[in-house]
Amino acid sequence: MVFDPRQDDFESGLKPLWLQGQAGDEAAYAEALRRIATRLRGYLRRRLQGLPDDVEDLVQDTLLALHLQRGTYDPALPVSAWVLAIARHKLVDLWRRRGRQDDLHEPLDDGAALGLAAPEGDGGARRDLARLLATLPEAQRQAIALTKLEGLSVADAARRTGASESAIKVQVHRGLKRLAALVRGDGKETP
Repeated sequence: MVFDPRQDDFESGLKPLWLQGQAGDEAAYAEALRRIATRLRGYLRRRLQGLPDDVEDLVQDTLLALHLQRGTYDPALPVSAWVLAIARHKLVDLWRRRGRQDDLHEPLDDGAALGLAAPEGDGGARRDLARLLATLPEAQRQAIALTKLEGLSVADAARRTGASESAIKVQVHRGLKRLAALVRGDGKETP
């Protein structure tokens, strides 16, 4: 891997914010997520040139995964490597859902951090996810559950619910946007 001083600057600014956020500093956590989102958009735009409409959804999906898996972060590791691993897994999931097998063979030149992904099966994360999803209107909750959690295509989710594909896309986008606002602290959570 080639040393990139800009990446080092990014990590040196991100890690203290992330650790402060992990310790309960909401402002630091929000700033860390903002910086991560900005970096993720550039990373994902380069990889999704043929799917520009999916970039923001994947950014929000990755931020949600980071929030839900935040307890698995190891402070001995770079935050950016942990984020990259989760983002790459979300990207691969998207390609699988879309049947883009050729893109699954992308070289790993920009981060051999795939082995750093957070482990699956954390009961606390499931509980957090259930609480977050419960704040959404039923249509958004169902669209997200079918497409993001069950991995159905938009067409399959539309067939299952009787809604149009456009309606499913809109509900997923709005739901992820609302969840991201809750995670950042911009929204009001209802019990």
